[in-house]
Amino acid sequence: MVGVYRPKTLKEALEIIDKEECIIFSGGTDLMVKNKKWSGVEPGFTNPVVFISDLKELKKIEKEHNTLRLGAACTCCEIAESSLVPDYFKEVFLNMASPAIRNIATVGGNICNASPAGDSLPLLYALEAKLILESVNGERKVPIQKFILGPGKNDIKENEILREIEIDIGDFNKFCYKKVGTRKSIALSKVSFMGLAKVDKGKIEDIRIAFGACGPKVIKDKTAESWIIKINSINNNELNYAKKIYSKLITPIDDQRSTADYRKNVCLRILEDFLITLNK
Repeated sequence: MVGVYRPKTLKEALEIIDKEECIIFSGGTDLMVKNKKWSGVEPGFTNPVVFISDLKELKKIEKEHNTLRLGAACTCCEIAESSLVPDYFKEVFLNMASPAIRNIATVGGNICNASPAGDSLPLLYALEAKLILESVNGERKVPIQKFILGPGKNDIKENEILREIEIDIGDFNKFCYKKVGTRKSIALSKVSFMGLAKVDKGKIEDIRIAFGACGPKVIKDKTAESWIIKINSINNNELNYAKKIYSKLITPIDDQRSTADYRKNVCLRILEDFLITLNK
């Protein structure tokens, strides 16, 4: 018999996990898969479960100037339906899973699951999101690039809960989101891409590029982005050089969903299409 806790506040939840090793359960869409057994048998949780999906401290969506704050227990649907988030957020979160899953899956769970194919991750990497982690000892702020250590691995401590995601949404006037899968949304990504740019009078003032599902972590490289900003516009030679840079960074694998060659070729074609649009 597995113990269950239903704290009424974040403070109460933190006190519970500070005293006992527990499993944090928000939407549970990934946890239920990881802990499933054969049909008709309850999931195999080995530690007490703490349910946090209804904690009001984790359900906020707030925006101040260009800073967006998402509570970790906000569902995909809640984020997609919010008037505070940019259109490219809506496109990402509306292409995740099925409507039923989007109604329960949370952004915090998608982050903490740390899958290279996590649908929200290219967006959050591109925007250099910061994660606010809280324990009874206080809070710490960690860039998402440092929080996710590898497939299924993250930097959260046993007595911490991801409280919110802090995002500088910038001032981008061009974006491209692509999710390549067997189906549009109800499938794991073979490749995913988020490109954001601010272009003024033909000059690239800011650019963010992130690839998902084509390496052990989401691929984002500030050196490559800075080079693209420096050249201002894209001609054929520079386009080929950009593809050469990213070809070295993109290191996919063969698995049941796709092949490494397919993933790399698709990534480079999407990158090319995005960069070409910046000249228009």
